[in-house]
Amino acid sequence: MAERLVIISDMWGAKKGLWITSYLGYLQQHFNITFYDCQQLGNIDVKVNSEENIHQAFVNGGIETAVAHLLKKEKEPAHYLCFSIGGAIAWKAALSGLAMKSLYAVSSTRVRSEVEKPEVPMRLLFGDADVYRPKASWYKEVGVEGELVKGFSHNMYTDEKIIKKVCLDLLNTATQVSGKTNKQKVI
Repeated sequence: MAERLVIISDMWGAKKGLWITSYLGYLQQHFNITFYDCQQLGNIDVKVNSEENIHQAFVNGGIETAVAHLLKKEKEPAHYLCFSIGGAIAWKAALSGLAMKSLYAVSSTRVRSEVEKPEVPMRLLFGDADVYRPKASWYKEVGVEGELVKGFSHNMYTDEKIIKKVCLDLLNTATQVSGKTNKQKVI
């Protein structure tokens, strides 16, 4: 039986998410996948679909709404692959008791404001040119490790090179013996 994988989108959800089909193409043969559109999870409905408006809607209650909906929908342990704000949603849900086997968060810059970490194997991936990525001190304070990819900024998860890397990393994580954690580069 295939492992469960829950994928949580970036703030744009399916609206600007054609890149997600590449992840699904690589991963659907190895996982039983459930996909969540962050805007739907967070009940985000803005009149003007701008980056600023969507971001504000998430910050002003959308993240908490998305966490609550995710906790209601997901009862079985699963691996989580999350992009941008989706990683912050999964992180907060894990701290609230979401059954999570592992967390792979790509460009999830909002985790930089977290002071506690979920006790699950995790991988945090950021582009070194992402100005909102956590500072090196945050990793030490929270007790997590991360990986920087040179030459990439926030939307790196839409790039085919990163898509292949993330999918390979995720397959390796999911096939490891339960209870082991990955070693990653310390920033």
